[in-house]
Formats: sequence, structure tokens, C-alpha cells
Amino acid sequence: PCVAIGCVLLARDRDALNALQLGETEALHLGVPVQRLKRRVLVAVALAVGALVSCAGIIGFIGLVAPHCVRLACGPDQRVVLPGAALLGALLTLAADLAARTVAAPAEIPLGVLTALLGAPFFLALLWKSRGALGG
Repeated sequence: PCVAIGCVLLARDRDALNALQLGETEALHLGVPVQRLKRRVLVAVALAVGALVSCAGIIGFIGLVAPHCVRLACGPDQRVVLPGAALLGALLTLAADLAARTVAAPAEIPLGVLTALLGAPFFLALLWKSRGALGG
């Protein structure tokens, strides 16, 4: 239930989150109560993440890679990014779990190790790309 509550709270604030992407000052001018929004989002994320980590354990990089991929593919609109990142994160976790169970069968590679091996190069490439865009 905590995950569902967190997701509903985030979905309710998606338009305000879109405004917040423009910056705090711009969001305030658009009528978004920025500090209250930040507190609500923090509570919603803490509820969802706390419940999920208590069930599945820590699985690194999935929560970082999925939103970046969705944002790169679909743009910054939170109406797409929030559900898209959840879906892509679930699919990435399932694919990584399947690979972890089958690559070294009958042994099993820890899921966190496999996701770190896939997630770290993704962020290095993202860093490289952003440095090139900044002219560095």
C-alpha cells in the first residue's frame, strides 16, 4: 500500500513537477508552492522507496538509469517520465534478474553486481556526452 500511496501522490503533483523543472523562481511565479511540493514529493518518494527496498533489497543504478533513459527518449514531461521510468525500471530489473540467473548457471550472479556493471558505463557515457555538450 505504501508504494501505491507514493505513486498516487507523485502522479497528483506531475504538473507542478513540470513547472519546477523550469526552476524554483519560475515555478513560484506560476503559482506552485515550491516548499510544500518538495515536502510532499520527499514523503511520497520515501514511502515508495522504503517499502520497495524493504522487500527487494538495494538494487543499484536501476532507479538512476530508468528515468534518464525515459527522459532522453520522451522528453521532460513528468506525465510520461514518472510512469515510463517505473515501467522501464521494472523491465530492466526483470531482464537483469533473468540474466543474473542464467549467465553463470547453475551459479547465480548477485543482481546488484550485474546492475552496477551495466549502470556504471551508462553514467560514464552520459558524463562524457554532457562534457562534450559543455565544450569541456
